[in-house]
Amino acid sequence: MQNEKKPATGVLPGQGKPGASMYPKSPTGEADARIPSGRDVEWEPLIDYRRNGVSETTIHGAVAWATGGDIVHSFGGNVLCYGRSMMKPQMMKALVEVLDPVTDWVQKAIAVSSHNGTAEHVAAAQSLLPREEWGLMQTPLDLPLVQFGRQVRRPRRWYHTCSGEHAAILRGCRLLGWNRAGYTLPHHPFFQEYVATLRRVLGGGWQPLRVARDGCNLPTLSNTVSELSILFASLAAQHDEDWIWEAMIRHPDIIGGFNRLDSTILKACDGRVVAKEGADGLLGLAILHADYPDGLGVVVKLAHGWDPQATWYVARAVLGVLGFELRNPYSLHRQKAFIVPGVVPPDRVAKLDSVATWDDWDPDADRWYYDWQRYTGDSPSEERRPTP
Repeated sequence: MQNEKKPATGVLPGQGKPGASMYPKSPTGEADARIPSGRDVEWEPLIDYRRNGVSETTIHGAVAWATGGDIVHSFGGNVLCYGRSMMKPQMMKALVEVLDPVTDWVQKAIAVSSHNGTAEHVAAAQSLLPREEWGLMQTPLDLPLVQFGRQVRRPRRWYHTCSGEHAAILRGCRLLGWNRAGYTLPHHPFFQEYVATLRRVLGGGWQPLRVARDGCNLPTLSNTVSELSILFASLAAQHDEDWIWEAMIRHPDIIGGFNRLDSTILKACDGRVVAKEGADGLLGLAILHADYPDGLGVVVKLAHGWDPQATWYVARAVLGVLGFELRNPYSLHRQKAFIVPGVVPPDRVAKLDSVATWDDWDPDADRWYYDWQRYTGDSPSEERRPTP
């Protein structure tokens, strides 16, 4: 019948369903004056992919450069986002002292990793806990990030990209006498100590606007891109105060793994750059550079989320103008990538011309090598334009 009431297709407040009050009030989203949505912020183009000179894909995002506690360059707006796994080096600062004497360098590296889930990664994560305590680890069931592993293995908690961090937290909690039940909750002593470490950099009055549950079940804090770059600048400034920097430099393939951007940057920059990826679309760089004696932090956030290839092009541009050589990612299919100058400060834009986004052995496969107009009867000198 035409007047028959259709059943609700989602859970909305006012329907009397359990938990309805926790859901959004509308599928179009609510406005919060303190928290701009992705529709409100001033994303800027960071890179575009062109086929024979015509843009086909444009990657938007935000980039911030900081040294000490000051922002030296911002492009794309001071976007509010979650730090996600990019913040693992800062998170582990809550446990650096207690873990230092009881862990080796591989265990230290796996503690700040977002690993691929290879046998090497799993073994390193498991080594942090005695076997009888493995059941305490509360990452979700997952598969390895490497393709072969995803095809042939059953999900396990240890394959999760954050299992090393979780195991390290459990080890630290036991040593500190903290209850390990509820270690993934925001009121647990570990998380409160992590918040305290951020306040030592951002100021004692700093308060996150939102705390959400991350993909690995731990809480994740909301920060602006500028705040995140200041925190990564502090990593560089404090690089010799604890083991985090050295662990990442010593074992770059433990941090991510094969063909991962952060691992590649760690290996390419001779110990002068620490890099950490994070979902969705995050890359943090802590850089030791003579022009920035208080440490340099650069954070990239892509508007559309996880895209290692696009992030790689931006990272190559940022590092290239600072004198570091990072190889290009795997080439695009019959396209070329072009960097928007705003990803670097104005005084470094001129250096972008020397950082090619393609390699000299790449074929120029987005066009033909002959003058196709010769075979159409048109004069080669006449430009053919589409009819309006």
